[in-house]
Amino acid sequence: MQSPNAQIPRPRGPGVSYFGFRPSVFGFLLALGVLLSTAPRLSAAGVRIRDLVVISGARDNQLVGYGLVAGLAGDGDQNPLYTLQTIANLLQRYGITVPVATLSSKNVGVVIVTADIPAFIKPGTRLDVQVSSMGDAKSLQGGVLLQTPLLGADNRVYAVAQGPLAVGGFSAGTGGGGGASVTKNHPTVGTIINGALVEREIPATIVHDDTIELLLREPGFTSAALLAEAINQSFTNSAQAIDSSSVRVRIPPGAELRPVDFIARLEAIEVTPDTPARLIINERTGTIVATATIRISQCAVSQGNLTITVASTLTASQPNPLSKTGNTVVVPSTDTKVTESKGSMVALPELPTVEKVASALNALGVTPRDMMAIFQTMKQAGALQAELIIR
Repeated sequence: MQSPNAQIPRPRGPGVSYFGFRPSVFGFLLALGVLLSTAPRLSAAGVRIRDLVVISGARDNQLVGYGLVAGLAGDGDQNPLYTLQTIANLLQRYGITVPVATLSSKNVGVVIVTADIPAFIKPGTRLDVQVSSMGDAKSLQGGVLLQTPLLGADNRVYAVAQGPLAVGGFSAGTGGGGGASVTKNHPTVGTIINGALVEREIPATIVHDDTIELLLREPGFTSAALLAEAINQSFTNSAQAIDSSSVRVRIPPGAELRPVDFIARLEAIEVTPDTPARLIINERTGTIVATATIRISQCAVSQGNLTITVASTLTASQPNPLSKTGNTVVVPSTDTKVTESKGSMVALPELPTVEKVASALNALGVTPRDMMAIFQTMKQAGALQAELIIR
């Protein structure tokens, strides 16, 4: 049986600059570089294969459902037609026929319920579900999700969800003109731990013609080759790297009837994966992460700052004493000052390790905002031998 998803393609605070960087961030990067420089010794034992790959066929599937949350104490939907019709349909299931126009939804909200169901999950197992408001409810706090079937991409029911919501936020106040309100996090999204009961197992096949396929979480030709080599050292001539993201492994003779035992032994093998040279800057959070393999070729960097200060003051202009004409008026006065510090060309030698890169850039004394521009210019000049990602 095909899995149901098979058809889906797969505060600003002290010390924070305008761009979100902390002035000491490269001091942190320096410490990080020292730590990363010892990485080869610390990771001599390598990483388990189970932490690097997933097995083809042993994949999660997505479930979704449409339901009602009741008990919202006046914070529910503001009587949209689809909410009222959903309530009427629910009541009709219990033999109660009520005209839609007579219903009110202030204590009820329509929601979308989502969950991921792992492979090999048996009926009776419980899953966590996420519940999000679909209408205009103010908050789902205190609400209870009514029994909601969860469907796969094949439109079959695989689980049923129900239970009280845990909402990690709140909303209070009247809002609007003349009112005050306060909101924390997202009160229209909640979670139900173990809120869904699995009703049908999704069959999964991981062994094809006595072979299994390992899919790398971080694709790379070097990592795939190293993975196949490590497996062949334990199981001779059993692994072959197919491409940058997959390694095919043949089950050894005698283990065909016990594939789970073989996979357990396979996942315990340790390998040292290839780490790409990558520098990531997140200007929104002020986070900089650099891998130990980044390099900077010999180059020179010129750095200077331009500061423009504009100050505006208001002064009063009054007529002369005893004057019978003229009015007192407010006159704006603007003062503009431009300050440009000296620029300097600093020669950087070849920097083969991340801690030397951090030390050199920290010694320049540039502002955090300039750091991003320096990295971008280095990349354009071909001096930064790493992938630069700016988020």
